[in-house]
Amino acid sequence: MYDEGMTKHEPRTADELLDAVGPAFGKLRRSSLLEVENPVSQKDLSRTLILNIVLEAEQDDAREVTVGAVAEHLGADPSVASRMVSDCISAGYLIRAASQQDGRRTILHLSPEGKDLMARFRRHQRSAFESITTGWTERERLEFARLMLKYVESQDALRHRAPDKDARR
Repeated sequence: MYDEGMTKHEPRTADELLDAVGPAFGKLRRSSLLEVENPVSQKDLSRTLILNIVLEAEQDDAREVTVGAVAEHLGADPSVASRMVSDCISAGYLIRAASQQDGRRTILHLSPEGKDLMARFRRHQRSAFESITTGWTERERLEFARLMLKYVESQDALRHRAPDKDARR
């Protein structure tokens, strides 16, 4: 029986706990980041999906982000990604520029306003995390944060690996 730091509504066995992870992730997406102090608007919350892709690439220095790359990252149709990117440009958060690697391509950069929004969003996310975990010990908070980052890194590694030859048959 699983019992390490259990809550009263938590599954009782390791299998029940692991089966509950998927629905819990679904609830995370629906959780209300809008209800903490200094909320980010629903529209800007959606825009941060795109801005985060561009921000990560800019921090990586070697990658240039195109609308096609945004579509691929989101697993979305290129026309959908194009509309989302255009919205971010219209809002003043993204700038189109010529690629330094291939002048025929158009790439995306965060504008100063986009950088400001992402900084505000990061503060907002931290505030939400601290609010949600208010009753947790510092050790629990840090362990959860460490494990969440490890999970995301593992997920990114899966996304970037070469396709399995056997899976294509």
